[in-house]
Amino acid sequence: MNDEHDLKVILRSRFPLVAVESFEELRVLDLLERVANLEDRPLFVWTLTEGLRRRSRPDSLPETRDPPDVLRHIHSTPQNGVYVLVDFHPFLNDPVHQRYLKTIAQDHGRSQKTLVFLSPRLELPADLSRMAARFRMAMPDLAAIRALVKAELDDWQFKNDARVQGHQEALDMLLQLLVGMSEDDARRLVRQAIYDDGAITIEDTARVLKQKHEAMGADAVLSLELDVAKWDDVAGLANLKRWLDQRRNAFTGEIRGLEAPRGVMLLGVQGSGKSLAARAVAGAWRVPLMRLDFGVLYSKWIGETERNLREALRSAERMAPCVLWIDEIEKGISQEAGDNGEGGVSRRMLGTLLTWMAERTSRVFLVATANAIEQLPPELIRKGRIDEIFFVDLPDAATRAEVVRIHLKRRSLDPGAFDVAELGEATAGFSGAEIEQAIVAALFASHAAGEQLGTEHVLAEARATRPLSVIAAEKIEALRFWARDRAVMA
Repeated sequence: MNDEHDLKVILRSRFPLVAVESFEELRVLDLLERVANLEDRPLFVWTLTEGLRRRSRPDSLPETRDPPDVLRHIHSTPQNGVYVLVDFHPFLNDPVHQRYLKTIAQDHGRSQKTLVFLSPRLELPADLSRMAARFRMAMPDLAAIRALVKAELDDWQFKNDARVQGHQEALDMLLQLLVGMSEDDARRLVRQAIYDDGAITIEDTARVLKQKHEAMGADAVLSLELDVAKWDDVAGLANLKRWLDQRRNAFTGEIRGLEAPRGVMLLGVQGSGKSLAARAVAGAWRVPLMRLDFGVLYSKWIGETERNLREALRSAERMAPCVLWIDEIEKGISQEAGDNGEGGVSRRMLGTLLTWMAERTSRVFLVATANAIEQLPPELIRKGRIDEIFFVDLPDAATRAEVVRIHLKRRSLDPGAFDVAELGEATAGFSGAEIEQAIVAALFASHAAGEQLGTEHVLAEARATRPLSVIAAEKIEALRFWARDRAVMA
């Protein structure tokens, strides 16, 4: 995207009003001045504290500080040009101001005066909005962020006669996290990381991630999940891991010419590791993990639920590149919803989500998990909106043994001191979550008996457990039957 070209097109298209939402006031004014000079048009800037002045001159015009005065001046002056009203949004709802603005806009064909509203947040009244063009400065892409970081690294080295320390992995992760942020915000965060200790570390990336989330204004509907996983934490799922590894570089923008992957649906038995896999995608790709909670979205007010969803999706796009995780999506959107007296909210939610899935261009990778695929509408799971449906089945013996190893290591226990293969065989029909709970229960039992945890304690808990594959055998078999010819085995 070329900001200068796009803004030039807007001015040449003779829009009388231009709305610019940005926190980067100085960058926008510099761009406007550059484009105005190329178009041979003077640029005037108004602020409530200084009044109206030509940007190339220090002195303000007299009696132009108050909003009615500056609008009266712009309306009456013979001087054509581009007039930028900075932070004028609190005054837009005044009827007198609206009348002046409409008159100036309607006279644009004769006077060629272009009004530009520049504010961090901007909502034009309906009468003005129809005459206005919207312009948004593009955020720096990965190449621009890399150049910005390099400039800061070189500057620190020049001032301190020493190179910035750190690991390449931390630097790569920092670059990815800064994509989607404004140039000013990215520069401040890079300087904070460098000047803290002269190094770029994993701790710096965690701080940047948190500050990026706060700067984007995401709320409780869309939560930032800091507890991500690695592929080493996930047993089995070889096909899913291979599929994701093949697409990682396309998603992160490290290779060009390939379309970024859009998302996957993880279908499977409860406790089989779908949520862990979602966390591992973000960890493996070194991007933020955003979790969308459908339960928080719903509101009793008409239209509020859909607005909450739209805001959450916009927040996810501002966090891009990121993974958007929707857990148990069938509980929020299903074919059965809408017939239970909730006024069609689920249908409208579905429409909003489908439109976003089909039209989004930002690098937001959707990971939706489901336990009951038959409850989801077909249009949600068709190719084009998501890339693939993976079925996460109960683990086989080798995978169960690996699950045992992972959970023993997580609790600082040596897997070599246990008969892991026997435990894998003894937990046939167990999900990963049920194996973990067997180990947790065995730890409590061994502690109560004053004994060190051993294979026999875990075996005893496994024999005393009735896994979900026994309790809900019919449902699980039906799920497997559905997935046999419709999904890829993860």
